[in-house]
Amino acid sequence: MEGTAIKFGIHSYVFVDRWSDACLPFLDRAKALDLDCIEIGIGDDVPFSCTMFRHRAEELGLELAVSPGGRWPPECDLSSENASERQAGLAWHKRQVNVASELGAVAYCGSIYGHTGTVKFRRPPPEEYQYTAEGLHLLADYARDKGVAIVLEPMSHFRTHIVNTPGQCLRLITMADHDNLHALFDTYHMITEITDYSAGIRTIARRLWGVHACENNRGVPGSGLIPWNAVFQALGHIGFDGHVIMEAYNSSLHDFAFERGMFHNVCPNAESFIKEGLDFLKRGLHRAGTVQDSQGGYRDSNLRPAD
Repeated sequence: MEGTAIKFGIHSYVFVDRWSDACLPFLDRAKALDLDCIEIGIGDDVPFSCTMFRHRAEELGLELAVSPGGRWPPECDLSSENASERQAGLAWHKRQVNVASELGAVAYCGSIYGHTGTVKFRRPPPEEYQYTAEGLHLLADYARDKGVAIVLEPMSHFRTHIVNTPGQCLRLITMADHDNLHALFDTYHMITEITDYSAGIRTIARRLWGVHACENNRGVPGSGLIPWNAVFQALGHIGFDGHVIMEAYNSSLHDFAFERGMFHNVCPNAESFIKEGLDFLKRGLHRAGTVQDSQGGYRDSNLRPAD
């Protein structure tokens, strides 16, 4: 099997709590750390110069992606039972797609189907998926014309009640019926939702855009409970060639991690987190035969057991 062009990346929250024009040097730091992409958290309270970052990213050969992370009004929700809130949600997401397009970002990722942090403790009404799918179809169509992929991320039941598993994600994508809808597998969120990571990855294989590589405690990949061998083998089995993006909250930034619900010190240093995590991920994917080494062959590493 030939090596694939997996792109390794980092979420902006490993560097900083809020993106701004002062963050331009992070692009150079990411490139120097052998990363291929950065996912930037955006929102109504995150202004920055898209043009400046786009130009520098292009100069460096660095891909950009975006996701909701700043202010996102709770009434802007594609899954709301209220039609006016669904309309507000579609309009809000279109504005984020515009930001992505101006930035030259390849994707807009996240729990776009609902509102992150909104959990309704009731049996879902049968029409909930239908009107959510209708909104996603319209958003995907709008984003396709802007050259931006819409990537849906299943999240734990502590964060959303809409899409918690890969199967639910695929169901919603199928109902929305648009080729610009894709899926993201987050190893952190799935620890509370599924028992078979390999089956979960294979479920959404044909729509899988990327993986959020996170430990069960948001720590450095390889340091916790995630069944990484199953992840690597499944990605190798499906011939994965998408994005693998590490995600955590930098716990050295005042109360940032606490404000995001992370009450332990698992990411005190961005550079160490990236170096350790990237080394672990690359060696694991080499072993699974998904990525070639610098000589064009595969390496049988001494990777410690991940299960």
